[in-house]
Amino acid sequence: MKPLIFLLASAAALPLAKPEAEVRPDPPVWANSASAARPATALVIFGSDTVRAEVANTPETRGQGLMFRDSVPDGTGMLFVFDREAERSFWMRNTFVALDVAFIDRNFRIVDIQQMEPESTDIHDGARPAMFALEVRQGWFAEKGISVGDRCELIFSP
Repeated sequence: MKPLIFLLASAAALPLAKPEAEVRPDPPVWANSASAARPATALVIFGSDTVRAEVANTPETRGQGLMFRDSVPDGTGMLFVFDREAERSFWMRNTFVALDVAFIDRNFRIVDIQQMEPESTDIHDGARPAMFALEVRQGWFAEKGISVGDRCELIFSP
């Protein structure tokens, strides 16, 4: 049986959902389901540094991501939210701004950070399974001293 790969365009990247080893019941409230709340924004807090992020938690919003934007101001970004932890991949088709993507696991720990160049079709695979991905202006994580292993807090708002 061939693995099924879903192409989900990402504003600044195209997440490619890969087959998952395990299925978890009862997806969290932010997951992609008809009854789930669909928060418009989230605060992603790393100690004293905060990103106000647009939330992409549906196939359509994850597909659009940060595409066609001319800028991503400091302190802003996009948080991609998935209903379960899995291997995640992004690319930069139709994305005009250089970005960093942090892959974040279900325990809110950064498992990988990668830099992505504008309009590149190179695939950026996370080093480990992730439930979230946060895209910000390229260099933001390094400037703030945020690295793999750091944890964040997520606060969703409508």
